Amino acid sequence: MQNSGVDPKRPEYPIASVDNALTLLSLFRERGQIRVSEAAEALGAARSTAHRLLAMLEYHRFARQDPVTKAYLPGPALIEVGLAALGSLDIRAVARPVLERLSEEVQETVHLVALHDGSALFLDSVETSRALRIGSRVGRVMPAHCTAGGKALLAQLPAGDVRRLYDGGALEQLTPRSLGSVEDLEADLAAIRERGFATNFGQSEPDVAAIAVAVPGRPDRGAAITVSAPITRLAEDDAPQIAQAAARAAAELQRRSLGGDGR
Repeated sequence: MQNSGVDPKRPEYPIASVDNALTLLSLFRERGQIRVSEAAEALGAARSTAHRLLAMLEYHRFARQDPVTKAYLPGPALIEVGLAALGSLDIRAVARPVLERLSEEVQETVHLVALHDGSALFLDSVETSRALRIGSRVGRVMPAHCTAGGKALLAQLPAGDVRRLYDGGALEQLTPRSLGSVEDLEADLAAIRERGFATNFGQSEPDVAAIAVAVPGRPDRGAAITVSAPITRLAEDDAPQIAQAAARAAAELQRRSLGGDGR
């Protein structure tokens, strides 16, 4: 619906295409995901016009299309811009020494992961020095339900919020081991809540295993610490011990982020 008032801050000669693109980016903040019909309605434009604008945002990585629901979600470039704007509040600076100590303790690669709608964003990584290792995933965006860190954070959310994130029913699968339905995801999240950590054995990449623990106290906009290793070296029997080390690191990160002792 068009606003009949005049915004004194609006440029006298606005560029319509730029204005429309920025309007769509603002919709991501309000709705989390956008369908072509919703974009067309918000812009007061034809569906074809809305589709072209969303496709251009996707081309520049400011949006990405869910292959199952066909809705558009915030892309990695949009998330990276937001992270850059955080400046001194960036959790990566606080978390880095914690990740380094955990990586040294477990002798595996460690990641810091954030949840953005239904996506897991890898904020930072500390690689182990072992010759056979999992490399850095910094800047990668993956479906949260396929990653240990993403699932650890999803498990912190109320069940209704999880349902709203996955209203399409079927889930995107990155490997044959990826969870394929909301029902499977909900069962996995229930198990995560009970044992206190999440696992990923070949669900994001066939040769990767990972254990993750959510940083306490920030369920809606939090972070998780993930330990990842080649699947040939990290077995399910190793998960509880790795999870204990990750939980200690997560508790330390919580203290540091709250202004506690950062030594």
